[in-house]
Amino acid sequence: MSTLDGRSETALLVVDVQTGVVAEAHDRDGVVARIAELVDRARRERVPVVWVQHEDEELAAGTADWEIVAELEPADEEDRVHKRHGDAFEGTDLEEVLARLAVDRLVVAGAETDACIRSTIHGAFARGYDTVLVSDAHTAGDKTAWGAPPVPDVIAHTNLYWSFQSAPGKTAGTATAAEVPLHA
Repeated sequence: MSTLDGRSETALLVVDVQTGVVAEAHDRDGVVARIAELVDRARRERVPVVWVQHEDEELAAGTADWEIVAELEPADEEDRVHKRHGDAFEGTDLEEVLARLAVDRLVVAGAETDACIRSTIHGAFARGYDTVLVSDAHTAGDKTAWGAPPVPDVIAHTNLYWSFQSAPGKTAGTATAAEVPLHA
């Protein structure tokens, strides 16, 4: 149903599940375990897995904090996208990777809910992708010191509003890691 003609595949997009990003994240171990299960299922079902890694002054490429968490191991043939902005499409080759894979539907998991996840799901949807947020496989660190709500509330609110996202010719929604269909 996406607005991307000539494409009919789904990809699992794993965003910023990096050591330094999720070290203090809410339900870190549970979220990482659910993402690991999704990655295993995607591989079994021959759904491409695309890994996104953020880089900036505080998260330098090649450092231990920049690496994907030890529990997750990207396969050599799986694409990696390196980004410097919240939206994984901005200033990256993500669109080219997804076009090569004929992807028109994204299943999104990772971190941080209130930053890169939110930016990326909106970026994907605005670019014509059907976009499913895995409701129990995204997380963030505590930002209450800066006036943000507690992380469980941020996650719940993001899941709530993404469940009602709509636009002509595109679909959005949420599903748990155990229930998300990896094929449209």
